[in-house]
Amino acid sequence: MSPSLARSLNALGLLAVGAVLLVAFGFQLALGELPCPLCILQRSAFAAVLAGLALNLRFGPRPSHYGLVIIAALVGAAISARQVLLHIVPGTGAYGDPILGLHFYTWALILFLVIVLGAAMMLLFDRQFEEPDDLAMLRNGAAGLGALGGLAIALALLMAAGNGVSTVLECAGGLCPDDPQSYILLDDPLPVPGAE
Repeated sequence: MSPSLARSLNALGLLAVGAVLLVAFGFQLALGELPCPLCILQRSAFAAVLAGLALNLRFGPRPSHYGLVIIAALVGAAISARQVLLHIVPGTGAYGDPILGLHFYTWALILFLVIVLGAAMMLLFDRQFEEPDDLAMLRNGAAGLGALGGLAIALALLMAAGNGVSTVLECAGGLCPDDPQSYILLDDPLPVPGAE
């Protein structure tokens, strides 16, 4: 597999994971389904996966970048598996509405496992790690990304920033409620020192 093909596949992966966060964010904004603490941790793991894929795209494929993707996906899989196990106990119910019959955390577990498998398979192709003949490609960095790469990185940055701001608004920098119903900072703004 050539470095350019590997970059294209990383860009597609970046777009796919960014789309996952976009869908979750859309449900949050449009339907008012605020993420629970475990959901926020899963989103953080998806953001870490995005970081590994973006590093591959920006600086070229490297085993260490795939290692970051795999570690982040394994952490995300462990968190989502915990949430799945919490909700399969009889009488505990579920969190949020299902999509195509499965809840977000179940989809997250499946996607994290697919990401681990995909990143491990990418590691099998050594040719992608060879230095490109065109040193200008390395020097130009972002210019070498192409439209797909630029779009993928922009979506990843937008989703990571959006979820970060949302989490701060929802949890006010402290512990998030188990069953959040509103954004703490929007409903109960922090007092301004000296103002009465």
